[in-house]
Amino acid sequence: MALILYRVMRSRLHASLTKLSPERALSRLRRIQHHRVTLNGTQPVAGLSSITQDQADILSALTIKKPTLDAQLTLL
Repeated sequence: MALILYRVMRSRLHASLTKLSPERALSRLRRIQHHRVTLNGTQPVAGLSSITQDQADILSALTIKKPTLDAQLTLL
């Protein structure tokens, strides 16, 4: 399964004319974080880190939708 995913990523990155390897693309995408915090039994608050243009370009090259939340926190 991992080999298939690797080859699909490599193929899509190559087709989009990016010079990134799948390893480097994953390294950059790993910085996207989703947080969910609950303090003292209150309603949980969720946040998604800001997605850089570089990360958005990689997601686009891989034909993956950009992650979103209904209520985006601006501090993350």
